[in-house]
Amino acid sequence: MSIRLTRLLIFSFLSYSLVACGGGAPNWVKKGSMAFNNDDTQEIYGVGSIVGVKNEPLAWEAAENRSRANLAKTFRTYTAYLMEDYAASTTAGNFTESTEEQNVERAIKTFTAVTLNGVRLVDRYKDEDNTTYYVLTKLSYKEMKDVIQQAQELDEDVREFVKKNAERVFKKLEKEEAKRSGAINE
Repeated sequence: MSIRLTRLLIFSFLSYSLVACGGGAPNWVKKGSMAFNNDDTQEIYGVGSIVGVKNEPLAWEAAENRSRANLAKTFRTYTAYLMEDYAASTTAGNFTESTEEQNVERAIKTFTAVTLNGVRLVDRYKDEDNTTYYVLTKLSYKEMKDVIQQAQELDEDVREFVKKNAERVFKKLEKEEAKRSGAINE
């Protein structure tokens, strides 16, 4: 084997080793969704993930949607919490033996409905070991304010279109809330 080929093989092996060892998930995967309030910028980050989906484009899209949903939960989330706890102790006869039973159930339901404009995809990461797709999105406070200002300056036709569609969406929301209140009252 020539010296040139030997050097190429050693370089290739070292390069692969460095990538394999130094890889791993980025910090944002471990930290999850959060808000940053730096001196010059205010930003909110969302992290979404999905595991086990073999269709890669679908997995990336689902992870991005989950990232946006995590971002939306930062603003407003309705949470209903129900816990039922039952315990019993029964004795008979001479009180030396007893029968114990216990049952604990918990149900949590969360609901978020927020329209977010200006959310940007920042980074993507795929964990090859367990086929988990991660997506990081960002919403800048300044961009959000700009979008709201532009929305206030919409022409009449666009405002009417938005109003009609908003009414339709609010009706859907009312149905969801009616389901929720029905489940709470049961």
